[in-house]
Order: sequence, then C-alpha cells, then structure tokens
Amino acid sequence: MISAKDIMTKEVITVTSDLAVEKLAEIFWENRISGAPVVDDSGTVIAVVTENDLIDQNKKVHIPTMISILDSVIMLEKADKIEKEIRKMTGTTVKDICSDALVSVESETPLDEVATIMAEKQVHTLPVLDDGILKGVVGKSDIIRTMAKK
Repeated sequence: MISAKDIMTKEVITVTSDLAVEKLAEIFWENRISGAPVVDDSGTVIAVVTENDLIDQNKKVHIPTMISILDSVIMLEKADKIEKEIRKMTGTTVKDICSDALVSVESETPLDEVATIMAEKQVHTLPVLDDGILKGVVGKSDIIRTMAKK
C-alpha cells in the first residue's frame, strides 16, 4: 500500500512567520512550489502558507450583505470572516496570510487517506510530521505524479 512517505517531497523548503509576502512570492516562483510549511524559531511546523494565500492578496474586497430593520443594520455574514479576509488582503508577512489551522499527516498515512484529507479540508500542501518532526511534504502534484505512474 502506498503511503505518504512513498510520495512525499523530502527536500522541504520552509519559511518563517515574519517573512515578507514579497519574498514568499519569490521563493514560490524560484523553486516552483505551491506551498510551504511555516516554522517557528525551534523548527516546529506551526502553519502552512500556499499560493492561494498569496492570491487572496489581490482579490476584490467582498462587501458583506446587510439588511436594515427598524433602524438597525444586521450583517448577514460573520464579522470575523470579513475581518480575516481584510487581514489577508492587507497582510505584509507570512503570519498575516497563512492558515490558522495546521492540517498534517504522518509518514505511514495511506495515499487514499491523504487524498481524502486534501479534498475534504481543501488543502493542497500537507506537511508530513512524525512525532512533530517534519519529514516531508505532500502536494497535489505528488499525488498526480503517483497516479500517472500507475
């Protein structure tokens, strides 16, 4: 059975949370990668930042839907969602734009489970962590490459 360790990229490029967004874009472009684990000072993976996070910086501002009832304005969307969108769009460092929730797999995680996690959680870059230590990264292209070799 194929697992994450069989398809992962072992030479992982990581970034820190204080890295400037412009530098992140350069790293992605120069290395032809679509995401990178974000590590703290001790090398522990704390988040993942992706091309989608960079693309969010250039999207249009979404004006929230509101209704007015009896001289009161009621927002039909959560204020924290709007705040998060604005923070991402105006962010200057990786910590401003990266995802809050870390989704990862272990090296023994079967390929079908890796694919399911990516699809259900809508993530495209999964760090492979064993006992909290970064062993590699599985991206969409790793899964597609594996499918093409079958």
